[in-house]
Amino acid sequence: MSAAGPRKIIPIVQTAAPGGRAGLNRVQKGRLAAQAGFFALFILAPVFDLLRYDLDAGHAWLLGMPWRLGLDDFLAGRIGALEAGANVLLRLFVPIFTGAAVFLWVAWKWGRLYCGWLCPHFSVVETINKLMLRASGKPSVWEKKPLPPWEADGTPRRRDARWWLLVVPAAVFFAFAWAVVFLTYLLPPGEVYGNLLHGTLTRNQGLFIGAFTAVLSLEFLFARHLFCRFACAVGLFQSLAWVSNRDAMVVGFKRERASQCATCLPNRESACDAVCPMRLNPRNIKRHMFTCTQCGQCLQACEQSQHDNPQGPLLAWVSDEAARQNEAGFRAGRGQ
Repeated sequence: MSAAGPRKIIPIVQTAAPGGRAGLNRVQKGRLAAQAGFFALFILAPVFDLLRYDLDAGHAWLLGMPWRLGLDDFLAGRIGALEAGANVLLRLFVPIFTGAAVFLWVAWKWGRLYCGWLCPHFSVVETINKLMLRASGKPSVWEKKPLPPWEADGTPRRRDARWWLLVVPAAVFFAFAWAVVFLTYLLPPGEVYGNLLHGTLTRNQGLFIGAFTAVLSLEFLFARHLFCRFACAVGLFQSLAWVSNRDAMVVGFKRERASQCATCLPNRESACDAVCPMRLNPRNIKRHMFTCTQCGQCLQACEQSQHDNPQGPLLAWVSDEAARQNEAGFRAGRGQ
């Protein structure tokens, strides 16, 4: 005991996962359904003029209707500068800032939910990760060593080099699909898909699709989660909002049972480390989990590895005061 008196250890408050194992399975099924639905929306939005900018027409489309700023009337002299400025403010800046505010508020409260639950790029990240894991035992070419040869539930993890025959074609296919879809956000989708179907792409269309496919193929093969962690501005702003809120939802960890994390898989390895698509340590302090996408796969892995443990899993989503105490537990642990 120091002269300052006994050191106060702040306990970690955890909230149980709703419904236990079945609840976590439902969460993952719901997340996959949300990803699939948003991926379909990403592809179909330009087709139905839900959201795109038409370079040929010189204006945007929103929910099936033309979205103009009203500057044509100003250039034609039909309205004055004040009305033109009001049009730009109401039709451009107000919608953008309102949408951004809602988006950041969600991130401030719950973290990078868009990334883990909706983002089409993250869907590709997870898909290629799983294929590469089956082929090499590693979810990324940059992983230093193969992941443990066991699934979280204790079953052997199978590895077969023949899966490489799917890894590269899958990356190229996704890259090509993205290139075509992105082009439909700029040109009439009927024209793009018609030219592609009949092999009559214009020179510029062909160059765009070819260059975009090449760049994205390399990104999907070599820098998927690295882009999400270090280069995506959308993810960065979500992370900044999330970290600034001490009450935000975070993966909580029962530190007093930390020794069980080293034994949930053979050879003293942890199931939650192996499943994170962003290659994070889910048991770490919040600022070291800066790029966590709240996908919940670590929670499911922990539940599966501890399913015979009467104390239950060590990881759970926590928020508000429980999130504060979770972080306080890390500080107390370092001070012991």
